[in-house]
Amino acid sequence: MMQTPLSIGIMMEHAEKFFAKKEVISQTHDNLHRLTYAEVGERTRRLMSVLGQLGIQKGERIGTLAWNHHRHLEIYFAAPGMGAVLHTINIRLAPEHIIYIINHAEDRILFIDEDILPLIEQVRDKLNTVKTFVVMTDKDERPESNLTPLYSYEKLLQTGSPEQPFENDIDENDPAVMCYTSATTGKPKGVVYSHRGIVLHSYALGLADTAAISESDVSMPVVPQFHVNAWGTPFACTWFGSTQVMPGPRFTPKRLAAFIERFKVTITAGVPTIWLGLLRELEQEDYDTSSLRAVLCGGSAAPKGLIKAFEQKLGVPFAHAYGATETTPLVTYSRLKSYQKDLSEEDTLNERSKQGILVPGLEMRVINDAGDVTWNGEEMGELLLRGPWIASEYYEDDRTANAFRDGWFHTGDVVTVDGEGSIQIVDRTKDLIKSGGEWISSVEIENAIMAHESVFEASVVAMPDAKWQERPIACVVLHKDHHIGKDELLTFIRPQFPKWWVPDDVLFFDEIPKTSVGKFLKRELRTQVKEYYEIKN
Repeated sequence: MMQTPLSIGIMMEHAEKFFAKKEVISQTHDNLHRLTYAEVGERTRRLMSVLGQLGIQKGERIGTLAWNHHRHLEIYFAAPGMGAVLHTINIRLAPEHIIYIINHAEDRILFIDEDILPLIEQVRDKLNTVKTFVVMTDKDERPESNLTPLYSYEKLLQTGSPEQPFENDIDENDPAVMCYTSATTGKPKGVVYSHRGIVLHSYALGLADTAAISESDVSMPVVPQFHVNAWGTPFACTWFGSTQVMPGPRFTPKRLAAFIERFKVTITAGVPTIWLGLLRELEQEDYDTSSLRAVLCGGSAAPKGLIKAFEQKLGVPFAHAYGATETTPLVTYSRLKSYQKDLSEEDTLNERSKQGILVPGLEMRVINDAGDVTWNGEEMGELLLRGPWIASEYYEDDRTANAFRDGWFHTGDVVTVDGEGSIQIVDRTKDLIKSGGEWISSVEIENAIMAHESVFEASVVAMPDAKWQERPIACVVLHKDHHIGKDELLTFIRPQFPKWWVPDDVLFFDEIPKTSVGKFLKRELRTQVKEYYEIKN
């Protein structure tokens, strides 16, 4: 067979040639832009030319601090397209983590959305390797800033060549993109994705039994472009010629609902907290969501109540998936098999609430202290993964030795596997609650509580206990204008669990702390719960 490298540049070239009339619809701070792939391709080529003029060399890191919009998409292809490395930076991280990430990656240039400039201005003196700053704005005038040299993205593009070719001397195993974990503990960990890994991952997103992304789709990635490459959807959608709707900075549930209706969005992707907010908006106002064929949910387990509400109340298919920064991220996808179509409503919901079966091309093991677990849906173990889009190490980080062993990535996620091979996340190893020598899954209790119609969010954490070692405490946020007490909630979930699984207490919160990517921040929540009991006692 011919040895032709799998590189990111071929994706944009394909879109330019075969989908030149298809659109990227992009909301920025000031305007809504509609560009064809022909126009996006030309702008990407101009940007590659500009990066060369600015002295960027092959393998050097190009950092972005930006929302989901067309300019960010252009950098997605321009940086790896010229042989450099795209580094998407999570703008929601603490400033000390952003400083660490930029310095650790050794970024040479930063592309910054206008509203994020103040953040970088405050830490400029602590950035060791950045030589150039580029602001992305719709305004004609460059904003005042202490960053220097500071260029305007649009004015720079005017100086670039529209004929700039994509680099054709790229080894498919060369680094293309890097992201850092959101660091719930310790410093963020860097993961480097190869051209080959991203191309193969994009193929996986197009499989009929996964997201089935195709030319006919209108995709709206709500998951940020700085979070595992918006789960790889911008790469796959560009390659396959899908229309892309970029919701832009500081979007609201109202904007998402309006865009779904206006642009006839067919597939959208985000974490459960996003869909909880959108569900509330869709229940309060009348929107046409009939175009949606899939709401893709990942990042953490979606409660059954959320899945049921989307599918039964709104008639919108809800698709569960699982992955991680280290896995590019798609690992499993939840779809009923052909012979499972006649399951009862309850059994169907149970199946759809699982994270699904392994995507073709990957391998997995689930192990505990006794070895590989039995696939009976009950025995728990840690999920191990390997495959062509699974990382083999962290970037220049000693924690590689713990997470990557014997040719496998040890995810830290505790799962069960049923007889069909479908995995269900039980918990993170660090979030399991050990009570009286037995393990309790905080995730299963959370999902049961959130099935109550009055509950908006729920998170369960462990508190030290003199007798039992640890006991679960439920932290709950109610829907607006709903009222329910501790005893009623515990009565609601009690039939679903052994007696010793039932939380010792229910605390009601206005808001549960979350990570920068919308997951419950249990470390902070444990601190708040501990402080509550210290004050109470």
